[in-house]
Amino acid sequence: FFFPRFFLLVRPLCHQGQMFSSLRALRQLQASRLLHTGVRTSAVTFKANTKDVNFVLNDVLHAEKHFQKVAPSLSTEDVRDVIENISRFSEEVLGPLNAPGDAEGCTYNSKDASVKTPKGFKEAYKQYAEAGWQSLSVPEEFGGQGMPLSLGLIKAEMVGTSNWSFGMYPGLAIGCMNTLVLHGSDEQRQTYLSKLAEGEWLGTMCLTEPQCGTDLSQVKLRAEPAEDGSYRLYGNKIFISAGEHDLTSNIVHIVLARVKGDKEGLKGISLFLVPKHLVKEDGSLAKELNVKCGGIEHKMGIKASATCEMVFDGTKAFMIGEQGKGLHYMFTFMNTARIGTALHGMHGADLAYQGALPRALERRSLPALSGKKDVGEVADRIIHHPDVRRMLLTIRAFCEGARCMVYETAMVSDYLLSAKTEQEKKMVDEDLALMTPILKGFLTEAACEAASLGMQVWGGHGYITANGLEQTYRDARIGTMYEGTTGIQALDLLGRKIIAGTGKKALAKRVGKILGFCKTQVVDNFSTNPHKKYALQLAAYSSGWLARTAVLTARAMGDRESVGAASVDYLMYAGYIEMAHMWLRMMDAAQKKLHEDPTGPDADFYRAKVNTGKFYFERILPRAKSHAAAMMAPASSVMDMRIKEFSA
Repeated sequence: FFFPRFFLLVRPLCHQGQMFSSLRALRQLQASRLLHTGVRTSAVTFKANTKDVNFVLNDVLHAEKHFQKVAPSLSTEDVRDVIENISRFSEEVLGPLNAPGDAEGCTYNSKDASVKTPKGFKEAYKQYAEAGWQSLSVPEEFGGQGMPLSLGLIKAEMVGTSNWSFGMYPGLAIGCMNTLVLHGSDEQRQTYLSKLAEGEWLGTMCLTEPQCGTDLSQVKLRAEPAEDGSYRLYGNKIFISAGEHDLTSNIVHIVLARVKGDKEGLKGISLFLVPKHLVKEDGSLAKELNVKCGGIEHKMGIKASATCEMVFDGTKAFMIGEQGKGLHYMFTFMNTARIGTALHGMHGADLAYQGALPRALERRSLPALSGKKDVGEVADRIIHHPDVRRMLLTIRAFCEGARCMVYETAMVSDYLLSAKTEQEKKMVDEDLALMTPILKGFLTEAACEAASLGMQVWGGHGYITANGLEQTYRDARIGTMYEGTTGIQALDLLGRKIIAGTGKKALAKRVGKILGFCKTQVVDNFSTNPHKKYALQLAAYSSGWLARTAVLTARAMGDRESVGAASVDYLMYAGYIEMAHMWLRMMDAAQKKLHEDPTGPDADFYRAKVNTGKFYFERILPRAKSHAAAMMAPASSVMDMRIKEFSA
């Protein structure tokens, strides 16, 4: 899964877990690293948390039973091998490229409209593709390995946490493949899917234009029919992640455009397939560029991921599906991307914890409030201080809660392919439609908080580039903005899904599931369960979720602005409740393991799980009350101020 010679080129010259108590020593080390290696390294060393991954899969979500339903041929050994091998590849190949890639960024060449990725990326991607990682969850009939989507998501977690910029290149191609599998013609699948599955080609989605991002009704990219049945596109797209790079010989763009003469608005948009290089009849690629990159953005974070302006000037394109149904088809890609972006929330928290914990265990400052703990030392380690523990526990609670939330939803998505009836598929769709904006919106907001707290644990040293914490924050910050901002996710959840759609039915089912689990904790296990009070709290929050939803729905009938005023608080409220549900399940599973073997080798892990869960219920979940109060307040406090008063 990796070439040792290549690994030696990018491997740091000293142990990255080592911490330094003086800023001078840290700067001397950084200067030495730059002098001898020519690349920037980081004090944050990615280590895959496979113990927690396996705990969530096996002890909380009972993955073995799940995989027997959706992929009977998949063995426990197969799952273990996937997790172990992608963890090793991510730790040993991708992780060491993260900081140097951020420092170097991508390079645009205006002479040939090409983009060069940072050193090591091309070689790493070659290893990734040759190992078969890109085809993991692609159906076998299209050249893939046919493993469940949820297992592909775990792969994406490892890749993205170790190096989010790198992970965006193959990650976007997954959405491209899903779109072609569900909506492409037989010819399009035959021509493009096997190359995408093999990783020989990569893909993107092209939505945003200079005048429109969220409001796609304003799309102006023009499609003109050609005599051969194809189309010619004219216009520009911006903010296209992985729109141009040097990792593969071809890039398949999935593009929204409006056929000339079609009506304005969302119903006039169609979806097109646009290859970077046209494919000849013999399967070879045309030398000429079919679509060009006009430049790349200089960004706050994810600098090793090329964010491109794409220029369509008579570009040959092929329509996907029926004319005028482009937005419907594109949502296949967008929902894939949004669940993937929810992973971004986990990545930020995971890296923040991995960066902050060693500092808290090593840095000494002041005696503990209750008296000296580290006898014989000049000061106590800062992990003895309550506020440092608060920050670490908050980061950990968000990270591990996010993992459980995302894995559970990913397992739900597995049933999209295994559903035997349209009714079963519809139920899965409704559940995913409800959970997708919650995951994307809530977890990316939590990631920003976690990354900020990770810097805070380091104090002023966290602001220094060499330590890596500030890169984690910069990379995490985009998560709340792309693939729909938090505000857009919230409006989609409350307005389009709950009030105007079928989301109320999915919500009632979801809350029913939570209340059923709480009943088991409180009633069925009343005499033995030590977490009864937390189950009662969760039951009260969940019942309140339904009640407040009913009030907001009724209020919206007379005041539409109330939906927008309440939506972000509603989304965050829902996120805290969903994460509480996951934490109660994790606490229950960990407690059972402790009951079976209270002194076993993993006893500390299980006790830490229970204690982190208690922290979540007592210190983080109460935030939901303030969100509830805010979302139930009248919209007048938001809308009464006149526009001119904002500039007064």
